Amino acid sequence: MAQDVVRVGTRGSKLALVQTRAVIDALRAQARGIAFEERVIRTTGDRVTGVALSQIGARGLFTKEIENALLRGDVDVAVHSAKDVPTALPDGLCVQTVLGREDARDALVVRSALTAVRRGPSGDAGPLDALAEGAVVGTSSERRKAQLLHERPDLQVAPLRGNLDTRLQKLETERLDAIVVAAAGLARMGMRASGLSRRSQVIPLPVDLCVPAAGQGALVVELRSDDERIRGLVAPLRDEAAAASVTAERAALAWLTGGCQVPVGLHAWIAGDRLRLRGVVAEPMGEHLVRAEGCGVPEEAERIGRSVAERLLDGGAGDIIDRARGEEDGGT
Repeated sequence: MAQDVVRVGTRGSKLALVQTRAVIDALRAQARGIAFEERVIRTTGDRVTGVALSQIGARGLFTKEIENALLRGDVDVAVHSAKDVPTALPDGLCVQTVLGREDARDALVVRSALTAVRRGPSGDAGPLDALAEGAVVGTSSERRKAQLLHERPDLQVAPLRGNLDTRLQKLETERLDAIVVAAAGLARMGMRASGLSRRSQVIPLPVDLCVPAAGQGALVVELRSDDERIRGLVAPLRDEAAAASVTAERAALAWLTGGCQVPVGLHAWIAGDRLRLRGVVAEPMGEHLVRAEGCGVPEEAERIGRSVAERLLDGGAGDIIDRARGEEDGGT
């Protein structure tokens, strides 16, 4: 009798494969007698590396081709970084958060370990004080750029695309002073295995300074909505705390933007028996930030997300989003 095989769609970057194999290992541990086969699929975001993501404009840059393979039946399930998955899914597909969430924060990677060169008003060194006046920081994330410039308008932000290991190499080869990446990627790959120089300094950025992207640090699996077999296989991998947090973040993002390329940060976490959500919408150059927070029981994650989104809109985020949409449509 032929062995049952589950085909798993994934991007081909080192980090994507590490994440996918972690999910496959967890599935193997509780699904005896099933073989799992990786299917590497190259996405638009992997092919187009010379342009900032915000300038490409399409949704699903790192998921669309994998979703098409799911809909065709070429793969049975896909593994994604939750932050890459648009809030609006194609008809016939659904997502489920799996495994425990890794560190959701952004991390500043400074090219060489430096003694702080700046001091705050209290005389204490802050997380960005390892950077000299006018330092060049690499990132192609509009969200990271806006929040960094809000805190340090003297910084120069340079566009930086590529997989995690490529960006870490560019830190050295392009002589940047620092780059900003997701702390989760460094942790999952192993900081040294990811190509991080031993001379580099890694500084996690507090979420009140740089609010992460919705879903950052979490993994989701995507499957066909009517595939009860696969749904049953992945259900035991669901992490309830991660699922509630990601649900709140994605609900807020959907209410705010529907995928519009706006600097939006959303971070939810469980504190005791409460789910708390922090959100920020920023002007592209960080001139102005709109912030809001909310909390409730984890079972009301979607309501909490919508409530925080409404508070952001009431605080002026709608004007920022409308301007960004106008620019996307070719307006001024």
